[in-house]
Amino acid sequence: MASRPAPLLQLILLLATSLRPAAAEHDYAAALRNSILFFEGQRSGKLPPDQRLTWRCDSALHDGAVDGVDLTGGYYDAGDNVKFGFPMAFTATLMAWSIIDFGKNMGPQLTEAVKAVKWATDYLLKATAVPNVVYVQVGDAFRDHSCWERPEDMDTPRTVYKVDPVHPGSDVAGETAAALAASSIIFRDCDPAYSRRLLDRAVSVFEFADKYRGAYSSSLHKAVCPFYCDFNGYQDELLWGAAWLHKASRKREYREYIGRNEVVLHAGDTINEFGWDNKHAGINVLISKEVLMGKDDYLHSFKRNADSFVCSLLPGISRHTQIQYSPGGLLFKTGGSNMQHVTSLSFLLLAYSNYLSHANGHVPCGSSSATPTQLRRVAQRQVDYILGDNPLGMSYMVGYGGRYPRRIHHRGSSLPSVRTHRGKIRCKEGTKYYLSPAPNPNVLVGAVVGGPTNISDAFPDARPVFQQSEPTTYINAPLLGLLAFFSAHPTIFSD
Repeated sequence: MASRPAPLLQLILLLATSLRPAAAEHDYAAALRNSILFFEGQRSGKLPPDQRLTWRCDSALHDGAVDGVDLTGGYYDAGDNVKFGFPMAFTATLMAWSIIDFGKNMGPQLTEAVKAVKWATDYLLKATAVPNVVYVQVGDAFRDHSCWERPEDMDTPRTVYKVDPVHPGSDVAGETAAALAASSIIFRDCDPAYSRRLLDRAVSVFEFADKYRGAYSSSLHKAVCPFYCDFNGYQDELLWGAAWLHKASRKREYREYIGRNEVVLHAGDTINEFGWDNKHAGINVLISKEVLMGKDDYLHSFKRNADSFVCSLLPGISRHTQIQYSPGGLLFKTGGSNMQHVTSLSFLLLAYSNYLSHANGHVPCGSSSATPTQLRRVAQRQVDYILGDNPLGMSYMVGYGGRYPRRIHHRGSSLPSVRTHRGKIRCKEGTKYYLSPAPNPNVLVGAVVGGPTNISDAFPDARPVFQQSEPTTYINAPLLGLLAFFSAHPTIFSD
């Protein structure tokens, strides 16, 4: 029997989730549909006949051709026209994890969610088709960012960047292996041959990442920095990749790799961080499921790390200086694009709460403890904030609710579509649209923007403030799991 949380912690968590303006009843299912639809607006390459965001058209149809490879497809990461492999792979991993844990709650949207993953994995298979090579970026980011043009029009260099044994990139290769392995799980039943192909490729890419160690931001610094520099090092991606390969293959060698490298690869570092650059909290939560199920008790240190991570997030309990809560209740970390932290950390809280529930467990936080229900309430509070329960009464998901960001930092959304403006809009010709105070002509349904500028809950609905007004794929990816769960469980009851 799990111990009851101390009264003080119960009171703090109750206040954190209840002392706010009366919340509207949210249509989590509609928000889930929107959040998946967003990825169609980020597609690169030849669009399929069932494309629903019809203001988008084919783009970047010759990516990789100059280098003799096919790198068409995949996703643009945010509001630009570059394909960055590191965040794209992380996006695929989190979408797959959302489906693995919460696909049963997705109803009719499960098929669309799987399609969204496959759009990424089809590209990742192309990017890893050459042994001991991972193509990690298409597009000169500096040249791209100096222009404001539609992806259908772009004429900036589509330079191809890769990592190989001479120019290692264990971070991006490890994340790519994780994405392929995680995605192989969701295709096991619906497409076994594709699932095996993904897993086999994950194995070979991980071997490359582990054998030729190094950070891709050292090998390709001038191309990938400051955009997606790996500030945290490549060690966490090796553990992350091994954890997903163990989950997908059930092979002992990956479990032994994790145990053997736990200290060497710094598994206990920065345990309250999780995102495209830092996988530590995700590693600990993912492996903790095995511990809670009684399968890998010798990896119990990962559960202790996961517990510490959860305690670092709980309102009123956390003493971590990098984590705060705004007056309106939003989890806030310093730096730009705060919603990426909100969705990814909330996803981990929800996933861990489910693992704890199945084991009849709780989280010890010093002299107190927290129940799975309390973790879910904190996660739901963050989702509700995104959907409009905040001081501005604004949904941060485009197309959801009556008030949402209208001037998002996104080239395709802010420029007239090819269907309404046939003529080419060249690099600098888009500047007038970038600076215009008018709402974007094309609604990028489901896009979640970076969010409030600081801990004061303020938000400028303006394109130039990209840290707040730009959507990204890795903001939305973990949101799929959160919205799926709350669509099935809109009311959180006591344990």
